[in-house]
Amino acid sequence: MSRPQPKFEITPGILLRAYSIGLFPMAESREAETLFWIEPEERGVFPLDRLIVSKSLAKTARSDRFVITADRDFSGVIEACAKRDKTWINAEIVRLYSELHARGHAHSVEAYQDGELVGGLYGVSLGAAFFGESMFHCARDASKVALVHLVARLRQGGFRLLDAQFVTPHLAALGAVAISRETYRRRLSAAIDAPADFAAWPAHRPMGGAQALALAAPRR
Repeated sequence: MSRPQPKFEITPGILLRAYSIGLFPMAESREAETLFWIEPEERGVFPLDRLIVSKSLAKTARSDRFVITADRDFSGVIEACAKRDKTWINAEIVRLYSELHARGHAHSVEAYQDGELVGGLYGVSLGAAFFGESMFHCARDASKVALVHLVARLRQGGFRLLDAQFVTPHLAALGAVAISRETYRRRLSAAIDAPADFAAWPAHRPMGGAQALALAAPRR
């Protein structure tokens, strides 16, 4: 018995085009075979100059309790993000974003403790826009420290937009805000036409917690 097939195959090129006009894909569940497109009326974004870092988070980041890397284990991060009771990350999402990673358009930030991957996040870069997709943690504050390092890396690389898709109470506490679809489209259009470099901080030079905090701190 043949399984129902999607109307067309989503390719990495189609996925990047979708991001460029404000769309992103999701699946109903990990077992779902097809994807659907989302464009929220209100979009969650992180202003790159207004990340909220609490005193306790700053202390944790500065302590270097976690070893933070970038693009070291993309597959490990996306698989960990998908291992939830409820998830929108299915096999097709994993395949597509893994291909984008191979092409240099999807990136991960990893948090290690005692040599074990205990947190991280991944997303897509296009021009000077970074589209955050998902994060996970199995050690307290691991994903938050990864976010501090991500913001530091984006600011170092000249990025203009950090898309969070939706604003949850957790993300709002870290500085995420909601903007209208129209405002988002304007900011997106300006960002994707601008140059930026996710690798502006070289992979062979580990970024310490104090350095990340200094780079991610609001400009005064």
